[in-house]
Amino acid sequence: MKLLVSIAAIATAAFTTFAFAADLPDLGGKEVVVVTENAYPPLQFVDPASGEAIGWEYDAMAEIAKRINITVTYENISWDAMIPAVSEGQFDLGMTGITIRDDRKEKVDFSDPYMRSEMVMMVRGDEDRFTDAKSFAANDDLLMAAQPGTTPFYVGVYDVLDGNESNPRIKLFETFGATVQALKTGDVDLVLTDGTAGAGYVAASDGGLKIVGEKLGTEDFGFIFPKGSDLVGPINAAIADMKADGTIDALNKKWFLDYKMGG
Repeated sequence: MKLLVSIAAIATAAFTTFAFAADLPDLGGKEVVVVTENAYPPLQFVDPASGEAIGWEYDAMAEIAKRINITVTYENISWDAMIPAVSEGQFDLGMTGITIRDDRKEKVDFSDPYMRSEMVMMVRGDEDRFTDAKSFAANDDLLMAAQPGTTPFYVGVYDVLDGNESNPRIKLFETFGATVQALKTGDVDLVLTDGTAGAGYVAASDGGLKIVGEKLGTEDFGFIFPKGSDLVGPINAAIADMKADGTIDALNKKWFLDYKMGG
């Protein structure tokens, strides 16, 4: 999971409503069960103030539901169980900032990309033992937190460390939130995260966290479906429509510029 949103592009975008890209399908109120992790701000997370699940993906899915006339209900599951569960048809759709990758396409179908992602290195605010991937890798005492099977895990293994997926310097956690907590408490020294999600955590940390080093690459996010799902086409049409009329830009502005974690 990685995230890149061009702040300059968002800030200068014209949020005028354009004509719809095309007539959208009407699915007649079809019930769609969406599964998510609720652990990856600002895409989807539990608001600490209200206790409600909110985020970019929730707003986007609500807009998609209106445009193609579906009724959405939500379930929660851990990241490592999500792709297998959707692949087996336990849920109609999965959303949690999922990077579109060929190996995953063997198990699930993806929507068209709705967002581009980018990886950054998040550390404690007083970290001074390393400043980039090379200096982190050179110090065998330093530990990294990751969720197994995620893009941060693979970037950590292959772009930061030595390519050994069993490297003991990578400590595995079930949720992204748990990796951040481990960083805060000093159990690990590095968490790789999407640039904007990382910026949100840093802004809410009152100096407790910071970003170091260079960005580590870009990938695209998509929703996932059981293979052969008849939802892929309609949801792709809705995504295209939302890009064309400025809705995606407006959601980016709301969640990546205006929203402050913990605010």
